[in-house]
Amino acid sequence: MSASDDSSTPGTELVPVKFSRLTRRGVLLGLSVSQLVALGIGGASLVWAFYAGGGLLIAMTAPIWLVAAAITWVPVAGRPLVEWLPVVIWWAWRTTIGQLAYRRRIVVPRPEGTLALPGDMARLREYVDPETGAGMIHDPHQSTLTAIVEVTHPAFVLLDPAEQQRRVTSWGRALATVCRSGRVATVQVLERTLPDAGQGLAEWWSEHGTDDGSWPARTYAELIDRAGPAGERHASTISLSLDMKAAARQIRTAGGGIRGAAAVLRQEMTTVTAALRAADLNPGDWLGTGQIAVVLRSAYDPAIAATLERHGELGHDLATAGPVAVTETWTRLRTDSAHHAVLWISEWPRSQVYPGTFLAPLLLTTGIQRSFSLICTPMRTDQAVRDIRKKKVEYVSDASQRARIGQIEDAGQTAEYQDVLRQESDLTAGHGVLRYTGLVSVSAETVDELEAAVSAIEQAAIQSSCETRRLVGQQAVAFTAAALPLCRRV
Repeated sequence: MSASDDSSTPGTELVPVKFSRLTRRGVLLGLSVSQLVALGIGGASLVWAFYAGGGLLIAMTAPIWLVAAAITWVPVAGRPLVEWLPVVIWWAWRTTIGQLAYRRRIVVPRPEGTLALPGDMARLREYVDPETGAGMIHDPHQSTLTAIVEVTHPAFVLLDPAEQQRRVTSWGRALATVCRSGRVATVQVLERTLPDAGQGLAEWWSEHGTDDGSWPARTYAELIDRAGPAGERHASTISLSLDMKAAARQIRTAGGGIRGAAAVLRQEMTTVTAALRAADLNPGDWLGTGQIAVVLRSAYDPAIAATLERHGELGHDLATAGPVAVTETWTRLRTDSAHHAVLWISEWPRSQVYPGTFLAPLLLTTGIQRSFSLICTPMRTDQAVRDIRKKKVEYVSDASQRARIGQIEDAGQTAEYQDVLRQESDLTAGHGVLRYTGLVSVSAETVDELEAAVSAIEQAAIQSSCETRRLVGQQAVAFTAAALPLCRRV
């Protein structure tokens, strides 16, 4: 999908857009590498048996080539069996070595500067930028440095079409700015629902109310006190991850090490902040380590979220922000006070939709605690050009091969090729190219409530013209990408 960089004056009507289809084209005749390997093994065994003696050997090797044919073409949940093998094998390995359960060792001190998080996130380190006070998360294995900013904005669906179109164009320019840099590894937009602690209502009452001790004033104050914790609010953050390998030269110029990386990331933060303001979004200060700790703790322990907001500095320590216990199953994740399930948006709308409003059924679902994460991976212009050129060559060669063997070209393949041509046209016009991954994390106190909430989210996604799939066998990794603003990937 392209990020618009058009400087023309937006029109008076909101212009519909069309998403690119998920590419399902294989390496040869629609078959993926794993399918070709399985088919090659089965075919080799059959050919060997035929030339080595025929009849009896063919019967003896039948289990090999029959199983190879089955796992190559038999689909399970929309994917051939052979593509499930890595997931199942990795799950079996993790089960064997006991990686499905995490328990914090409360009597063993952690190294200074580390985050008390499970799994591969235990390697993350915290760093406080001395100039901005922003908390930065360093991943030494992936060579990334991430900063987070909370963004507020007016209700998009309540704006008039001309204002909506102007904001969409401005947001496209902001994304195009990120693409041009070449130093940004990932941009994550996280929108989550939280139990409302009543702070907003209390602040409104203190500013606009008249607390004169009368019966109406006391009744209104009691109503606010009771209604606050029962409600919910929406919080949006944008995370920016610096690719320290791509920015190695600039980091050395800035002094090297984590301090030099922070200086380079600070430049990107300034650019992104200006772009967000130009898009009429209201970025606050970049989150400090204490605020990041509250976000992480609220994701793993939703029951404490309202309490953390009400009590000032409570929970503002990254060293204790992680979960006490995590248990992963094939389809769910259990943390301190909630059960979680992560859905992957496997198909975006195939028809034209209006930006910002087509996801309204999904984002405005009430009574469900969920996090919607949009992970954007910018591609440099030269990489995007090479990728598009490679796809065009593959599509043309595949079409030629299908024509040679008499296979009919279907509409899906033609639509994918048109998507590639449209991306090439957008890139030529100066737009940026990003790869999007959409994840939805659903949380509930019990398993039954979780399944009911997942069903409601799936129905809301259908209303948004999206297709969702539950990520099985990888719920722990998916949860960190969907619910935490750390620019993690699945």
